[in-house]
Amino acid sequence: MARTPSNMIPLGTKAPPFQLPDAVTKNVLSLNELKGTRGTVIMFLSNHCPFVKHVNSEIVRIANDYRVLGFGFVAIMSNDVKEYPEDHPDLMWKTARDNGYSFPYLYDQTQAIALAYDAACTPDFYLFDSDLKLVYRGQLDDSRPGNGIHVSGRDLREALDAVLNNRQVFQNQKPSIGCNIKWKYRGEKRE
Repeated sequence: MARTPSNMIPLGTKAPPFQLPDAVTKNVLSLNELKGTRGTVIMFLSNHCPFVKHVNSEIVRIANDYRVLGFGFVAIMSNDVKEYPEDHPDLMWKTARDNGYSFPYLYDQTQAIALAYDAACTPDFYLFDSDLKLVYRGQLDDSRPGNGIHVSGRDLREALDAVLNNRQVFQNQKPSIGCNIKWKYRGEKRE
């Protein structure tokens, strides 16, 4: 099981726009349509990654807890489905249904959006404020498959609470750890 850390892009970075198809509804959705009034969480996920499977239920709980408070949630899958057919959009809807995703699960076929966000792994989490400026990037919490730490969503929840209460988000942010994004070209991120 690969252990790839997320790239910690600079805080304050503006969220790159996107228009991607939702694997569940087949509708093309944009960031402007999905953003929340308080903030927006962009998550890079995949169907097969054990790190994602480990936190899926907590991701759903967090989305359900904070969507009603004005936060938008969006999951994006950017893996090469030719080499990793278990991540194919035809199976993304099943993952969304089986896990009770209450948010769109978008397919980034060209991988352009993963590149724009400098996403490196699944899961990878980004929290943008109401102006779509990055205030948090990194891990959900300290739990990883097999490390014995309970999945709590603590880091992301603390960041969401700070935005909700108009406080500065803590600056000591830890990268997420997960499966690397499965790039289409030689297994590496293309430039």
